[in-house]
Amino acid sequence: MRLRRGRAAPVLAEIRARRGPATRSGALRRDELEAYSRLAESLGEARVVLATGPAKSRIAVGSAAVATAAGRRVALVEADLADPSLASALGLEPAPGLHEYLRGEVESQAALQSLVLAGPAAGGATEPLACVPAGEPGPPSLLDTDRCRQALSGLRESYELVVVDGVSLDGDRLGLIALAEVADATLACGPAGELRGKQPIPITGLVTVV
Repeated sequence: MRLRRGRAAPVLAEIRARRGPATRSGALRRDELEAYSRLAESLGEARVVLATGPAKSRIAVGSAAVATAAGRRVALVEADLADPSLASALGLEPAPGLHEYLRGEVESQAALQSLVLAGPAAGGATEPLACVPAGEPGPPSLLDTDRCRQALSGLRESYELVVVDGVSLDGDRLGLIALAEVADATLACGPAGELRGKQPIPITGLVTVV
């Protein structure tokens, strides 16, 4: 599903900007639920979806929550090792996480945490959303390793969908490229004005925050 460099990426979904403090995945508005459902249809059979850009975390969490609510087995992986925020946003334990696993300090199961959805986002969920927080801050260079590629490959085999909250577009380039190489689809997420211009990786589509 990747697009060639230099080809304009289509807008796959528009999400209305929130006012006030961010809320957890279980408190999505109706219009958000509909937008994420349309996004899922656009991505088709993509098994590993990478989110990058200013709104990457919000779109990754929303996409994973809506897919879980639809009854799919979903894993949400935070790969922003330099600036982790997923644990705090979702009320998870900050560590161990992906960083500790990539350093060989823990096994894969130790980095997994379960998040039971609530409210409208719960939908037809048959099991919790599996979450892998980034863990303690670490070097993005760990993303460009065989151990990271093997971890994402293992998750692909175990889950119907793997959503990766990746590196920012202006973050570690090698880490971003490494993640994009194992993803079936890559989404640039954020205000349209901040997504214009040449991207460091091929982009499948844009998710704009309006």
